[in-house]
Amino acid sequence: MIGANLLGPEPTLLAPETDVVAALAEGVSAERLVRAHPESPLAWAELADEADAAGREIEAYAFARVGYHRGLDRLRKSGWRGAGPVPWSHEPNRGVLRALYALRRAAGTIGETAEVERLTEFLDGADPEAIAVIEAG
Repeated sequence: MIGANLLGPEPTLLAPETDVVAALAEGVSAERLVRAHPESPLAWAELADEADAAGREIEAYAFARVGYHRGLDRLRKSGWRGAGPVPWSHEPNRGVLRALYALRRAAGTIGETAEVERLTEFLDGADPEAIAVIEAG
């Protein structure tokens, strides 16, 4: 096939979540952000991070799970076919990657080892440096 990428799928580059990013910069609370943008994996990742920081483990897991599914929705709408690069360097991808990471963290907190392993593989496949970058803050 002429022009085919023999190295694998092209990177998925999501459209910006301009309104969500602007609201975060203005200091809008995570709960208000989710109410205004329930489709946003970035908003759900923020809410999961907030719950995790407050020690609300089950809430963090639930919020991260929603963010994960919203992230999958965004990826699929952008042509992602279940595998391939989702680079952290493309800022609009960060909400999805943060939601995946939040679910990985929350799964570890509640002892869901198989989910941690699956999400580690998912994140490493999306961007091998994502976990380290997110953990570095």
